[in-house]
Amino acid sequence: MGKEMLDIAKQALQLAKQKGAAEVASKTSLEREVTVSWRDGKLEKISEASTRRLDVDLYVDGRYTSMSTSDLRPEAIGSFLDNAIGLTRTLSPDTNRSLPAPALYEGQARVDLELEDPRHSALTAVDRRTKAQAIEAAARTVKGSDAIISVTTAFYDGHLETYRVHSNGFEGSQNSTYYSAFAEASVRDPSGRRPEDYDTVTVRFYGDLPDVAQLGRSAAERALGSVGAKKIPSAVTSVIVDNRAAGSLLRRMMGALNGNALQQKRSFLEGKLGATIGSRLLSIDDDPLLPRALGSRLYDGEGIAARKRPVFEGGALKSFFIDTYYGKKLKVDPSSGSASNLTWKLGSKGQEALLKDMKNGVLITSWLGGNSNDTTGDFSLGFKGFAVRNGVIAEPIAEMNLSGNHLETWKKLVAVGNDPYLYSSNRTPTLVFEKLQVAGT
Repeated sequence: MGKEMLDIAKQALQLAKQKGAAEVASKTSLEREVTVSWRDGKLEKISEASTRRLDVDLYVDGRYTSMSTSDLRPEAIGSFLDNAIGLTRTLSPDTNRSLPAPALYEGQARVDLELEDPRHSALTAVDRRTKAQAIEAAARTVKGSDAIISVTTAFYDGHLETYRVHSNGFEGSQNSTYYSAFAEASVRDPSGRRPEDYDTVTVRFYGDLPDVAQLGRSAAERALGSVGAKKIPSAVTSVIVDNRAAGSLLRRMMGALNGNALQQKRSFLEGKLGATIGSRLLSIDDDPLLPRALGSRLYDGEGIAARKRPVFEGGALKSFFIDTYYGKKLKVDPSSGSASNLTWKLGSKGQEALLKDMKNGVLITSWLGGNSNDTTGDFSLGFKGFAVRNGVIAEPIAEMNLSGNHLETWKKLVAVGNDPYLYSSNRTPTLVFEKLQVAGT
């Protein structure tokens, strides 16, 4: 099947050239995903989906478009390209649109990123169902489980093949697998509310899955821990952000690092390359070459060779995420238009020790909506979690709000944990801030 999909990509490229495209990027993908969901002691759903797709980037008469189709019959591809090229010719010219310079394809790492689990094809329907069932059973064993209203669990896995060819010489392929397990529990609250919470993991290799029973227990304990949650008084206080939630806070700042935000004057980080953005503890790399990691790749979505690089170092901003198009508009060399794996320079303490050091404040475990403005850096985020008193987790809190500005907030980072969240491409550890504004009653 791999050779067939690569051949389709190559044939589509040649055909597009014959039909008048000056430059072409052609990508085919083949994905199969299986999902088993389980709810309250019963099998809820089994689904299997297989998709085949062709994506083309077309550069025609100084104009550009990107289109896709799932009909990969030869005659259908010909008709698809006729329509796509015809449409491209109706668009306004844009001289900044082109494939990357071939030199950017060079230097690709010659390493095995271990993204494809060879045992994936051996996974059975019984294996998947057993996992989903075991997660729910474990959730119902925790202390206080008689308050559980409902438990939903799922196990899903997939295999993805991608093949990419460019008319200026690039050719690459990547196969990958993934396995995810999920649990969500809702519980009774004496107030009549129904707090709920979840836990989830995603890995590349089946053997790297943690104990799924612990996943079920964690979801139930998180939900039960929210019983009685209420607002506490507003304050300027110390804040610990759980590693599972910390990545979302970082992502809200990272939007300002993108080339489109910079070019359109919508980034509060414009002109700040090399400037101090955060405390000396803000040291983050973009590392695409981590074995078995969820964001790993040998090349990015344009074929640019993947390389590890610093994003922040000792609080200073070291690089942006700029693709070929915005590189031309900004008159800078492209790096990559998207992040791979974001990794931190870790501290030496886990969350429990960090709580003891902080003594008093709040622990944020989940975000509840909100907004972050890439242009100004201002943000306002709802959250739930716990009050922390004398270094110990105290009563649950909810419907609280954290607000500030990224340029000030990250300078208040005072500790970084040793516990990166490994089930995401954003491997953020527990983070500790001082003197942040939280709003409640």
